[in-house]
Amino acid sequence: MTNIIDELEWRGAINQQTDSEGLRAYVETESISLYCGVDPTGDSMHIGHLIPFMMLKRFQAFGHHPFILIGGATGTIGDPSGRTTERQLQTMETVQHNVDSLTRQMEKLFAVDTDNTLTLVNNYDWTHSLTLLDFLRDFGKFFNINTMLAKDIVASRLETGISFTEFTYQILQSMDFLHLFQNNNVRMQIGGADQWGNITAGLDLIRKKEGADAKAFGLTIPLMLKADGTKFGKTAGGAVWLDPEKTTPYEFYQFWVNQDDRDVIKYLKFFTFLTKEEIDALEVKVETEPHLREAQRILAAEMTKFVHSEADLNDALAISEALFSGNVKNLTSKQIEEGFKNMPTVETETLDQNLVDWLIELGIEPSKRQAREDITNGAISINGDRIKELDFVVTSDHSFDGKFIIVRKGKKKYTLVKLISK
Repeated sequence: MTNIIDELEWRGAINQQTDSEGLRAYVETESISLYCGVDPTGDSMHIGHLIPFMMLKRFQAFGHHPFILIGGATGTIGDPSGRTTERQLQTMETVQHNVDSLTRQMEKLFAVDTDNTLTLVNNYDWTHSLTLLDFLRDFGKFFNINTMLAKDIVASRLETGISFTEFTYQILQSMDFLHLFQNNNVRMQIGGADQWGNITAGLDLIRKKEGADAKAFGLTIPLMLKADGTKFGKTAGGAVWLDPEKTTPYEFYQFWVNQDDRDVIKYLKFFTFLTKEEIDALEVKVETEPHLREAQRILAAEMTKFVHSEADLNDALAISEALFSGNVKNLTSKQIEEGFKNMPTVETETLDQNLVDWLIELGIEPSKRQAREDITNGAISINGDRIKELDFVVTSDHSFDGKFIIVRKGKKKYTLVKLISK
């Protein structure tokens, strides 16, 4: 495929376009500059945020010039898109902290320092000195209230109410598109399906300011739903974050490897850079050898490498194998901390104690009788080693770096014992 639009179409990545024929013709002969924005509503993106930014990477791979916009200004207001209630306004200090955090994430994900074909911008830079009168005269004058009220993002809020602050959000986002069009020759904005109203508002402003013939385009990406109809990216534990402190690389890997057979090919198309031939081959394997879960494992590996690193992927694989086999003795303390994050955990100062008494003290066994029975029957393992001796004494030699001891009772019941200093 030589045209990026063909690439996006087979990946199922196009929802709406403002001028499909015009865009196809433009990218056939020109390198287009385009942008996508994210507001700093938190100090980390989650995997749902990745969807439009992966599209930017695809445009980049076809020789086009992506811009990533971090909304240091719009983040102080709050986008009403997809919400039924007002956002809680954040302090300027919180917004700036979030801007710094998201900037670091973007720089890591997209190698901004080493790649001069991608530009990172912050809309606070061109809005912070704007006066209220300038805003009303130079921009507000070009927005028709009736048109703004008809936008889905506003119309859906009219019954419950929307503040003037959030009502004007589409003006601010339109100003971004106009600024980048005028100063950076950015011709297209892309975003999620809920951004259609904001994107078309920006196109209207550009044409009112620059003339009806101004070449500018908008494109949205489909809302991603799982096969069961629920929203992609949400789990029982909440969002799947890109920040390893919020979602560890092991948890991140496990999220992808546990995807439904009905969804995995769609996710491979959206999130990886595997070729059509590679994905088609995996689709056949999903149909003929679903038990091997090869498509899921490749999806998980590709995403963990992209968001984290090859080393983090190797850690995730080592943890997964150790938990599956029960052979945890070769794990590092870092891998244990990551892989056992959500396992039952107890803390103790006690060492150099008989195993029977130690298990009772930690609450792993309810009584001496049960503890002796489980040890004798080989149901107790310490760091992967089955212990059958009733006189076994637990010492610091049985710990990982003096930090952890892993107790397994039966086949799958793990307890992480954290050692604390006296």
